[in-house]
Amino acid sequence: MNDSVLLEVQEGVATITLNRPQNGNAIDLPMAQALLKAAIECDQDPGIRSVVLTGSGKLFSAGGDLDAFVAAGDGIAGFLSELAGTLHLAISRLMRMDKALVVLVNGPAAGAGMSLSLVGDIVLAEAASSFTPAYGAIGLSPDGGLSWLLPRLVGLRRAQELILLNQRITAGQAHALGLITRVVEEGQLQAEGAALARSLATMNVPALGQVRKLLLEAHGTSLEAQLEQEARSISGLSTQPYVREKVAAFVAQRNHKNKKELTHG
Repeated sequence: MNDSVLLEVQEGVATITLNRPQNGNAIDLPMAQALLKAAIECDQDPGIRSVVLTGSGKLFSAGGDLDAFVAAGDGIAGFLSELAGTLHLAISRLMRMDKALVVLVNGPAAGAGMSLSLVGDIVLAEAASSFTPAYGAIGLSPDGGLSWLLPRLVGLRRAQELILLNQRITAGQAHALGLITRVVEEGQLQAEGAALARSLATMNVPALGQVRKLLLEAHGTSLEAQLEQEARSISGLSTQPYVREKVAAFVAQRNHKNKKELTHG
């Protein structure tokens, strides 16, 4: 992994940091490759129980590195195919792993950076953050899953307006639209994100993975198929020692409480 993406693991929480602050964390091929490697490690390492994704410096990510686009010259079609394909593998891995993902948007997110900012289960943003599709400004169509994520988060009509007109929205507007989970006060982003990630790391990771899968697939599934998947999921999880211990402890605590109420009633 090169230093354009940093991966730090502490007490079961992995933090992935986009680390090209001098370039606005613009995504070039080495960064996309490093992000994919980090995503695979987060997915496969059993010691990692939750994941945080954020950016270094003043921007979350400016999107694709336009200098790299220019440098590709006549080979830009092949270059963008490789760049987008690598980024998409990373995004797919982050969205499909069992571990919950918290995204901390520390500044403006544009283009593929906007796409990447939306992949979390919980997305926190500083008030000074903003979100811009950006593709229309250079005559391109979205990548990074934006055309899939945005309609599911804000509805088709609003997604059409945002992307086609290349609208920039503030963190407050993003929250009002349901694009992000909430806006946090300046200077509190990392602390709030870390607390959330630590809380998620204490939960049953396989169960969180099933929740992520069920929600991710819900839009493309019929009611009956979703009900079947829910039944299979809950029954499969129920055999885990973790679940059986938690259920037994809950029942014992409830029975103890009921007994005390009857005794002192």
